[in-house]
Amino acid sequence: MELSFEEVSFRYRRSPRPVLTDFTWQVPPGRTVLLGPNGAGKSTLLALGADALRPSSGRVRFGDLCPSRGRDRAAYRRAVGWMPQQIHAVPGLRVQEQVAYAGWLKGLSRREAWAAAATALRQVALSDLAERKTSTLSGGQLRRVGLAQVLVHDAQVLLLDEPTAGLDPAQRARFRELLAALPPERPVVVSTHQVDDLTDLFDTVVVLDDGVIRFVGTVAEFMGLAPAGGGARPAEAAYAQIVTGER
Repeated sequence: MELSFEEVSFRYRRSPRPVLTDFTWQVPPGRTVLLGPNGAGKSTLLALGADALRPSSGRVRFGDLCPSRGRDRAAYRRAVGWMPQQIHAVPGLRVQEQVAYAGWLKGLSRREAWAAAATALRQVALSDLAERKTSTLSGGQLRRVGLAQVLVHDAQVLLLDEPTAGLDPAQRARFRELLAALPPERPVVVSTHQVDDLTDLFDTVVVLDDGVIRFVGTVAEFMGLAPAGGGARPAEAAYAQIVTGER
């Protein structure tokens, strides 16, 4: 099954301009990096995919599941895991409790959620902080809690919004290892405005700008857009070529 956006339009209530207009995209299998400048619509797109926002028109679906149909919503939300940009500490909860609570909300039993939380914390290298209050964590640690909350219920699709923001180089390397260990056929979308996050780990590169997909292709195809003699940062040169037309 695939996650699909079908002629989706969305506008925030107090904004005169839509973020997306008649947007259509089918998320491919494997690992996709979603590049784009701030304000391009990346976060809105992932929130729509997670059913955290509802389209003004059009529909989002995962296979036969459409969250706009009430009977499908719970199953859809179990199938799609979403890590938003802002991860909040639940007051009074310890790290493993917060991750287990996320699993329970997705339909796991208390026992299943607790065991799955322990596994997810190992995956993100936070087992040693399982008993810490989430309110005492650093920003980078809290982002890893957010990633564990996505992994805890074994979602069929992962939508990760700026997952490496606030992580140090070692933590970013750990995230790449985690991404590489996921089943290769599982759709994973990682949004970022940092071109440095682009690696051969990704199967597909998508560039979103002003709510419009400007590029879809492989990493090699993306890098091939860099002008000859583009210097030591060909990824940035290719990105600028797509977004601004700079040479």
